[in-house]
Amino acid sequence: FGLLYYVSGWLESFFGSSGAPKCPHFSPLSRLSFLEEEMNPSLKKPRESVDLSNSSELTQLAFPDEVLEKVLSLVQSHKDRNSASLVCKDWYNAERWTRTKLFIGNCYSVTPEIVARRFPKIKSVTLKGKPRFSDFNLVPENWGADIQAWLDVFAKVYPFLEELRLKRMAVSDESLEFLAKSFLGFKALSLLSCDGFSTDGISSIAAHCKNLTELDIQENGMDDICGSWLSCFPDDFTSLEVLNFASMNTEISKDALERLVGRCKSLRVLKVNKNVTLPQLQRLLVRAPQLMELGTGCFLPDQLTSQQYAELESAFSNCKHLHSLSGFWEANRRYLPSLYAACASLTFLNLSYETIRSGEFSKLLAHCPNLRRLWVLDTVKDKGLEAVGTSCPLLEELRVFPADPFEEDMDHGVTESGFVAVSAGCPKLQYVLYFCRQMTNAAVATIVRNCPNFTHFRLCIMNPCQPDYLTNEPMDEAFGAVVKTCRKLQRLSVSGLLTDLTFEYIGKYAKNLETLSVAFAGSSDWGMQCVLDGCSKLRKLEIRDSPFGNAALLSGMGKYESMRCLWMSACRVTMNGCRILARERPRLNVEVIKDEHSDDYADKLYVYRSVAGPRRDAPPFVVTL
Repeated sequence: FGLLYYVSGWLESFFGSSGAPKCPHFSPLSRLSFLEEEMNPSLKKPRESVDLSNSSELTQLAFPDEVLEKVLSLVQSHKDRNSASLVCKDWYNAERWTRTKLFIGNCYSVTPEIVARRFPKIKSVTLKGKPRFSDFNLVPENWGADIQAWLDVFAKVYPFLEELRLKRMAVSDESLEFLAKSFLGFKALSLLSCDGFSTDGISSIAAHCKNLTELDIQENGMDDICGSWLSCFPDDFTSLEVLNFASMNTEISKDALERLVGRCKSLRVLKVNKNVTLPQLQRLLVRAPQLMELGTGCFLPDQLTSQQYAELESAFSNCKHLHSLSGFWEANRRYLPSLYAACASLTFLNLSYETIRSGEFSKLLAHCPNLRRLWVLDTVKDKGLEAVGTSCPLLEELRVFPADPFEEDMDHGVTESGFVAVSAGCPKLQYVLYFCRQMTNAAVATIVRNCPNFTHFRLCIMNPCQPDYLTNEPMDEAFGAVVKTCRKLQRLSVSGLLTDLTFEYIGKYAKNLETLSVAFAGSSDWGMQCVLDGCSKLRKLEIRDSPFGNAALLSGMGKYESMRCLWMSACRVTMNGCRILARERPRLNVEVIKDEHSDDYADKLYVYRSVAGPRRDAPPFVVTL
């Protein structure tokens, strides 16, 4: 244990805060002397201090594989583990044998066979499929990202698989049934923005996964055939800890749900759909007062009696551990006060499904002094955001979504004044997603001056090419202020009327930027070139409806292999430019989603690095160059 503590400290010094090794190479030596000392304590000598910044002294350190594997098994960060595997062959093998969790950001960057050869002991897999712009209907149906090929391999090499978390993958009912029957110890399934399956597939999971602890179904394009899937859990099933079916639309068996919740004493997360009424929610809370995260159903019953209201209020007050609330479909302001007793401990409040008004919103926030995360619709208006600045001094994340993105009336929604009010009262703000219809350069400069620690700044001005509405100037100085002030910035979304100056600022100052999203912005190829030349840590670049062409695309030829992906749609890139990129960088997959109306231009371009080569399941409308 003393050696383990010593090596742990050495590893921390070796990796530092960046997660990257401080020496280029570490050569392992014989461990015989160490083993002799451990077997014969009389041979032990006092260890001298080692200068960890001196690579020649580092090479004199020797410890057995068992110790190295034990230490690496304690390293949870994917980035740190990746760095460790690059130190030397011994470290590579130790990391290989101790990794049990795997994250793959693009299912086509590697094949399941390569994964199986590299990592023999994987128990948990997180896998992402389609590009993010599939959320905006820019990726056609049947594009790919089918999970079945992965499951076929996993069933052979990972029969002990316990967790599978999928995002934007194609999942069929047959795949879910195969999953349920192939992994006897399976425990956790999370499906986010997936499509192709129905409640029949979920029924298979419920019926066959006897050790299931998590079933998380969010924002999926699924077919709600019936609500009887809850009845498929065995009568003696008690292991569930997380149950989320908030995005399902069908009626469910209320009795089956109440019995299931009552049996699962370790249930800590419950998020139900809008078909669960307040009286039914009250009965669920009585059966599960231990809940830590709750997604309510419909908050608009026909009429609660005074006794029913008192019982609901009592049920919420008995939930002493609740720190997350969401749901609130069609919330009736008369019943929102029933939540007040549970609000003091809340750290996350999600009201993004409810058109709550500023008055009741302000009253609710007054009872939430410990909020760290808040999601709302823009129906709260600027007055509601002023209440956020007054009542939530600890807030770290704010997301304001549009209730109606196609409504052009300025009287609806939020403006720059609400954003400024939040920044003035919430100095710890680090993450913002803000949809609005007007903004000014001065307001953004004030916001980042109040909150200089932003890591994620996503400002979405919904009217394309909208200038500063007071000065009619481009919004260049606004985003210039963001990248100059927020030196920890990792993700940035830009919007409004922007020239190449914005991208010059980004390339010059945003040195920690990893993800950049651009829409309806820029003047010429020079803007994109500035970003590719200046942002050394860039991993994802997403561009749509912007004037960037072949010169911009090819200027990043030496950059793309270090990035996860590039997406360009409705830009000025031609098929010939894409062919040049594919020819010069054969380790990149260069895919074009063809528009039947255009032969010369690449309507949608998707570029990503891959060790697997071109994918084998591309549909006819995807041209691989």
